[in-house]
Amino acid sequence: MAKYTVITMPGDGIGNQVLPESLRVMKAVGFDAEYIHADIGWDCWCAQGNALPDRTIELLTKHKLGLFGAITSKPNKAAQAELKPELQGKSYVYYSPIVTMRQKFNLDICMRPCVGFTRNPLNYIRKKADGGYDEPQIDTTVFRQGTEGMYAGVEWTNPPEIVRAALNSHPRFKAFANVPGPEIAVSCRIITRKAAQRIVTAAFEYAKKRGFKGVTICEKPNVVRETSGMMEEVAKEVARNYPGIALWSTNIDAQLMWLNKNPEEYNVVVASNLFGDILSDAFAGLVGGLGFAASGNIGDEVAVFEPTHGSAPKYAELNPPIVNPIAMILSAAMMLDHVGEDQKANRIRTAIADVVREAKVRTYDMMRFTGGPRAISQGAASTVQMTDAILEKLK
Repeated sequence: MAKYTVITMPGDGIGNQVLPESLRVMKAVGFDAEYIHADIGWDCWCAQGNALPDRTIELLTKHKLGLFGAITSKPNKAAQAELKPELQGKSYVYYSPIVTMRQKFNLDICMRPCVGFTRNPLNYIRKKADGGYDEPQIDTTVFRQGTEGMYAGVEWTNPPEIVRAALNSHPRFKAFANVPGPEIAVSCRIITRKAAQRIVTAAFEYAKKRGFKGVTICEKPNVVRETSGMMEEVAKEVARNYPGIALWSTNIDAQLMWLNKNPEEYNVVVASNLFGDILSDAFAGLVGGLGFAASGNIGDEVAVFEPTHGSAPKYAELNPPIVNPIAMILSAAMMLDHVGEDQKANRIRTAIADVVREAKVRTYDMMRFTGGPRAISQGAASTVQMTDAILEKLK
């Protein structure tokens, strides 16, 4: 009997190409697991009106550990149009299954490491005063609150009268009081103190474990006073429990500007849901893009690990597949860390680092090619060839 059971959810598009590659790598390092396939994503929505089927929820509830590929998400009107005919007009509403999963299992701690690999041609470089170039060593993990904020899903177009009445009680809403209902849309940004404490504490614990000197809280409290204000207030409270670690505060807009100045100084950054999403993509862009961007969604019981890239449907049918599997493989390594298999996880990361540094095998993104069927003939490695190179380093 296997030591672990992992629910595998390839999902849509290129998720079906990269997730199997991560399983090959975990097998190579001797990870003792049984893998159970589970359905999720666009096909489930179109056929059932539910992108996260109950049977998948049941499997995650039982086994607690998931590996996820990618999903296709579309605006609600487009989603309605793709439902099978007998489901249309029956009040089905599309919700992102990964967002739903996070909320269902309270996967509120989202970790997104952005780490540069030596000789990755996509790494960020900056010009020096003497005309030379400098390549900062970026080792940043963004701690993104995963269940609240702007992604809480509490929103309306043409809000009902009871909502309009509540909004009208706020003096700032007077400017919108006479806007007709169908012409107004409202989204609520919700922050709770308990969730803020959990994500900030996780960030400080990680900084303590890694020996980093500070944690940056990145919000916008000077404008979004109540919700960002609570995040910053809680960060100050939590920081008192970690006297050896500094707390720095930046505004989200300024932080993005500073990424081009001194990104190597921000080892641990914590933010609410939307800001954390923006920050993790921005930092990922400095270390190779979404082909290198892994993440973990961690709750009290269940944990699901995924690359942060999308389903890229335009590449999904290419044969051979051309997409970079490294983000998915790094996500699998995060899963190994989570269950205490650190040695195996480190072997995987070392093998990836060796392949990147050696520079003999590069996928189309690493060669700065336009993605498409010509990439392989131009010299880019396929998805499988990149995995083969990593496996060779693991021997």
